Order: sequence, then C-alpha cells, then structure tokens
Amino acid sequence: MEGKRLNTQPLTLLRKIKGFTRSIVEDLARGRAPLIYINRFRNYCNDTSGNCSCSSGLSTGKEAISLRRECHARRLDVLLRVLLIVQQLLQENRHGSKRDIYYMHPTVFKEQSVVDRAINDICILLQCSRHNLNVVSVGNGLVMGWLRYVESGRKIDCINNPNTAYPIPVHVEEVDDIISVAQYVLVVEKESVFQRLANDQFCKRNRCIVITGRGYPDVPTRRFLRLLIDKLHLPVYCLVDCDPYGFDILTTYKFGSLQMAYDATFLRVSEIQWLGVFVQDCDNYSIPQQCLLPLTADDKRKVEAMLPRCYLQREVPKWRSELELLLHKGVKFEIEALSVHSLTFLSHEYLPSKIHNGGSFDSMEPFAELGCILKVDVHCDACKMKMVDVLSSICGVYSVTIDSEDGTAKISGEVDPNLLLRALSRSGLGNHAEVQWVRLKHPMLSNSHMADGYGSYNHGYGSYNHGYGSYNHGHGYHNSYGRGRGHGYSSIGSPFRQRSSLPEYSYGYDGHHNYQYPFRGIGADSYATNYYSGALPPPRPYNYYM
Repeated sequence: MEGKRLNTQPLTLLRKIKGFTRSIVEDLARGRAPLIYINRFRNYCNDTSGNCSCSSGLSTGKEAISLRRECHARRLDVLLRVLLIVQQLLQENRHGSKRDIYYMHPTVFKEQSVVDRAINDICILLQCSRHNLNVVSVGNGLVMGWLRYVESGRKIDCINNPNTAYPIPVHVEEVDDIISVAQYVLVVEKESVFQRLANDQFCKRNRCIVITGRGYPDVPTRRFLRLLIDKLHLPVYCLVDCDPYGFDILTTYKFGSLQMAYDATFLRVSEIQWLGVFVQDCDNYSIPQQCLLPLTADDKRKVEAMLPRCYLQREVPKWRSELELLLHKGVKFEIEALSVHSLTFLSHEYLPSKIHNGGSFDSMEPFAELGCILKVDVHCDACKMKMVDVLSSICGVYSVTIDSEDGTAKISGEVDPNLLLRALSRSGLGNHAEVQWVRLKHPMLSNSHMADGYGSYNHGYGSYNHGYGSYNHGHGYHNSYGRGRGHGYSSIGSPFRQRSSLPEYSYGYDGHHNYQYPFRGIGADSYATNYYSGALPPPRPYNYYM
C-alpha cells in the first residue's frame, strides 16, 4: 500500500535544507572537515537463504562523505549545487525535471547520472520522495478504460470512450475523486501492445483499466498505478515480453528499482500478478519456430544476474523457475508473436482466457478477492496475532492482512462484515472496529450484464421480461420499486465509510435513485449516483450476494 511520508511539506523541507547547509558552514568555520552520513538502501541482494532484510524498507547501512577525499569533495559539490536548485524550486513553487537541472551546470555535472545520484542522496538526507522536491519526470505512461478522476481540478473521463489513450498524470498527488466500474487493471509492457488492445476495443469488451509505461515505467506511472490499486482494490495483472528485459520490467513494478530502493515502499505494487507471456506459451499456443529468437550473450548475462535476487527465492519462487526455464530453452519471443494466429488473437483469445481461467502464475494458488476493509485498533504484535487468528477462523475468510500503522484489517474472501465485527467484539478486540470498505457482489457487475451496458433492453432492470419489478418476474409489486419485499440497504454511502456495522434489517426502497451503489472510488457520492442514475436496481438483502 502506498504510504505518505511525514513532514514533507515545502516549508518543512526548506527548514531541513537550511539546517543541513548551516551545519556544513559551521564545520568549515571551526576548521573541521564536514562529515556527512547518507543511509544506504537496497530492495534486493544476492542472499538466497531468505535471511536478508531487503524487503523491510529499512536502511542497510551508512555511507560517510568527507572533504578529505577528492571524489567525495566533487560529490558534495554536485550535491550542494543541486540542493540550491531544489531550494529555489520549493521557494518559488515551481517544478523542474532532472534534465532541466543537468543543463543548469552541464560543465560541472558532466553527465545525467551524476545529477540523478545527487537527487537520490538529497531525498535520503531529507527523508522525502523525489516529487516532494518538485523534481518531476517527463510523463511517458498511458491509461485507458473504465476510469474517471480529477487532476488539478480538471475532470478526466476515460469512461466516455474507454478505448482512447490518456497520458498518465505527472503530478499524481493532485489526482482526486477516482471512480471506476472496472473489474481489474492490466499493465502491458509496450505501447504497441497497448495500441493493439485499443484498436481491438479491448476495454469496451472487458470492464478493465489498461496501463502502459512504454518500457521501463517512470515514477509517475508507478505512483499512479499504486494509487489506483490503493483506492480501487482491484486485481492487477502484468503482460510483458518473454525475454530478460520484460522480466526485469515486471519486477520493477512489483519490487521497485535498485536506484530508488529508498522509495520502493511507496512505489512498488506488490499485488501485481504475472499474466504472461511465458516460455511454455510458445508450445501451448503453437508459435512457429520463425517467431522465436535465440538469447544473445547479453540476454544470458542479464538472466544470470537476476537469478540470485533474494526476492525471487523468498517471494516468487515460481517466477524464478520460469526465468531458469528461459535460460535453459535459450529462446525468447515478443507478445506480438501471438498475432501469427490472427491480429485479434491477443485481445479476443489469449488475454480473456488467461484472466478468466486463472492463467497467471500467481493464480495457480487459491485466490480470493479483497472482500472488505475494517478500521481496527491494534496496540501490539500480540493483539495483531490474536486478531488474525480470530478473523481467519470465520467461514468464508481466505486471508487476513493487518496494517498496524494504518489501523486497517484487509479480509479476502466472501463473508458478512457483521460476522467479523461480532467476532472481534466477542474476543475483546473490536470495541472500536468499524467497516471502512466492502465489496458488494452486485449482479450488475457480472460479465454478462457488463458486456451489454447498463439499462439495455434485454438485461435492463425494469424491462418487461427480465426487469426487477416487472409484471411477470419482478421482485416486488407491479412496476414499482417502492415498498419492495425483503431486507435490503436503506442507504449505501461512500461506500460504508465510518459505519460501525452494516445494516442488517431495513425496509423499503422508496426513491432508489438516491442510493450509492458499489462504484469503486473515493469521490463524492454524487459522482457515483449521477453517472448511471437510475440504471441500477433496488438494493438486495446482503446475504443474497454471498
């Protein structure tokens, strides 16, 4: 989950910069050589025993920089020059790119990598992310699909034309009011594949969001993807070429990059599932030999360098086995090789079968979608362990993840949240527990109805033959939603934020247009109620969807 660093406001950072430079000046005034300690971070090592702490996000040591060494003196000179530029950006509330900074002193910096290293050092010293310094990347990512959000007060409505590409926001912190009716997020490695899906109307045929970083993803693309997963709680899949570079791009999304390991906790999308393409796909889908390319010497060296990464052995051993198989077979192929069957094979056959039939490596294990999120009060590790035991013992719960810092418990599976709250209360752990978010198993979110659109004649709610409230098959009285029989929700809001429990019994559906249904998002209620106003049926009893 993407967290937010504390104390990263511009005024706070400016005070830190002032304090840092003052300490250097004071050391020089007293005849002492300044000594600067910079924490070192890494998101992987080559220890395959599983005993390393790379995944903790903690510093793995310190590096001392002193003026006594010439190379350190030059590094400190570059750092202070870049820090002066950052200070100016913060004071004037302006943004600049790393390339902008390089061209302000090209004869001193010599090359871009020198500036990049200085920016990373500054982020570590000030304990902030790069965007907090007002240093931004040129956006490369694209997005399309069933998504709507507001960026800097401007509404971006991808839902109006879900197969049209939109640039991913550079200033992700200015994105708000995210609304979506998508069922999953698909990340593709290359723009050519993204355009193939757009041409084939993939998002129109499948309720999803498609994102591409156009190769190695930049920071805005990774931050935007992290934001969507945090807010929408959707499954996320990744499609990359069957080659070492595609695999490296996949791991960048899931585990972060080594260069920005200090920020990996805030950029990685640990939920991402590898959808393809796999080595065995060349046999499973009868890809001819002419479409396969031999691994080059550089490819083999890259595979051999990636194999010892600790997170492969510790967290995704099946991925590591696939990488070994790639090296053993000695061949690679691109996603586009699937077009040997037909131009639409990828979008009409390969992807739907993979997603709906559990074709990702990760879905080979039992998988349950996130069912609800509870707001809980966790004081210690003992309470956390007891809470996991209590929630896991309830029928229908597949997995429980508790975040002590955020005070949340994420429960995967299908279970009435009231049962969870009741169990916590009886165990003495749930006096302050409440439902923060819940997934409703609504029939309008099934594939069969989604494909035909909301309110269509054949499947529309209120239609003569199949509509709810209709003369022949309605659940209620003739063509009326008012006073319908059964127990349902009298109000669904925000959705269910800050409720101590879900309503178990409520009677009457008068004016059902006023209710908020399970649109995924954090925007104002009016976004959900107005967009498809009147298209959804009256609420059903909660246990109807279980």
